Amino acid sequence: MSVSDSFRIFVLDQLARAAERIRAKSMFGGVGVYAGEFFFALIDDDVLYLKVDDTNRPDYEARGMKPFSPFGDGGEVMQYYRLPEEVLEDPDELRPWVDKAISVAARKKRRMPAPPKPTNKRKPKRR
Repeated sequence: MSVSDSFRIFVLDQLARAAERIRAKSMFGGVGVYAGEFFFALIDDDVLYLKVDDTNRPDYEARGMKPFSPFGDGGEVMQYYRLPEEVLEDPDELRPWVDKAISVAARKKRRMPAPPKPTNKRKPKRR
């Protein structure tokens, strides 16, 4: 699990042509990619994966793309699918794929419950 500097730079440049506020964060030997607050892509072993759900997964499956499997074949898969290389190389073709992945990330974030607020209630002291 590693990402070459040249691939990381290329991917981030291409994504910045397709969406605003692109930023990357190194994590677990790979790279997480955000558009603003939405985590919508990851890079691992010089491959770009975009976030999917039932709305856009068929686009990837129609092109024979496979899900990200961090533990190898037969292991758990994540809801990120490999982006076809030819799509990554064409900013005009890339834009709708990125838009859909960001939309998936936004929907998922809205569905996540807010963390519980800490309570500062103190128990009354016993006398």
